[in-house]
Amino acid sequence: MKQDRNKEEEEEEEDGSCSQDDGDLPTALSEQPTSAQGAHQEAAPPTVRGEQRSVEEQLYQEVVAMMAVSCLSRALRGLTLSQPALLSSQAVAQTSVCGTAVQCRGFLTTASLEQNRSFWKQREKYSIKPMGMKKTGGRDHSGRIRTHGIGGGHKQKYRWIDFQRLRYEPDGENQPFEEKVVEVRYDPCRSADIALVAGGNRKRWIIATETMKAGDVIKTSGLIGRMAVSANEGDAYPLGALPVGTLVNNLEIQPGKGSEYIRAAGTSGVLLRKVNGTAIIQLPSKQQVQVLETCMVTVGRVSNIDHNKQIIGKAGRNRWFGVRPSSGLWQRKGGWAGRKIKPLPPMKIRFPQENYYCRGACWLFL
Repeated sequence: MKQDRNKEEEEEEEDGSCSQDDGDLPTALSEQPTSAQGAHQEAAPPTVRGEQRSVEEQLYQEVVAMMAVSCLSRALRGLTLSQPALLSSQAVAQTSVCGTAVQCRGFLTTASLEQNRSFWKQREKYSIKPMGMKKTGGRDHSGRIRTHGIGGGHKQKYRWIDFQRLRYEPDGENQPFEEKVVEVRYDPCRSADIALVAGGNRKRWIIATETMKAGDVIKTSGLIGRMAVSANEGDAYPLGALPVGTLVNNLEIQPGKGSEYIRAAGTSGVLLRKVNGTAIIQLPSKQQVQVLETCMVTVGRVSNIDHNKQIIGKAGRNRWFGVRPSSGLWQRKGGWAGRKIKPLPPMKIRFPQENYYCRGACWLFL
């Protein structure tokens, strides 16, 4: 029995050694490189892979740089005033690198504030329709307060006033023309009333005079004759065509520029005299100005003469007009402040007596 066990152990040991020899054979074969693999390893050393990676990184950096430049140029082009259209966020810039197209999304940009604002004062085509206007609050384009005491108030509509009365139609150059008053109404943007006049193929708003009413016919002429004209209230003539002493309003400082002076409610000027092609007018402030006699004026007095007599009644009504109160920190100095000027005492006059004599150089009074 013992011999049989020994034989079996010897056979197992021989089988294990054979298996170990068989297992070492593939590793040995795998460790011996073939001629083809050796040639490939000799042709591609390890440094080639690093060079390929560096080239790919350079290409990637170039692509990113081109994308950034294109997007930045689009953003700057959208910010310029010459490009009114905004740059959309969905804009796609395509750049070709090595024959391949790369897509990138543009920046979300906005145009300047000047493009987004509606310049209702800079419209070119005249219209009699009321135009909505925005409240400024006394602030300029930079957002800083330039005029205090402005803000809030009721919404207002602006009506385009034609301050140039001598505006001929295309088919009636240098010819006097007449217009009919259609309506006289209140204007929230000024103290005087305004009138809608129609003549020929147009309508326009003008400053109404004191007695102007619907149905009146007003005349406008730019001719200066040898004799002064007898104009009615509301008519417009050059200063050289009117007699001295005429009440005028809506005075032009430069011919053809439009009226600039005497436009407030209830105001009027006086034509004092004419001197060598010029005219001297006294303004409501009693100041006198000298302008060319070809400057246009309107005869009469501006409407709404009782404007300065209206009673506000309460502080809230001023807020309706868009007038804000002054600062509560400021208080006007009263009579306690400043220098007190008192009247001088009466002057005493002393006369010498009659009885006196002189001794030497001295006068002695008795």
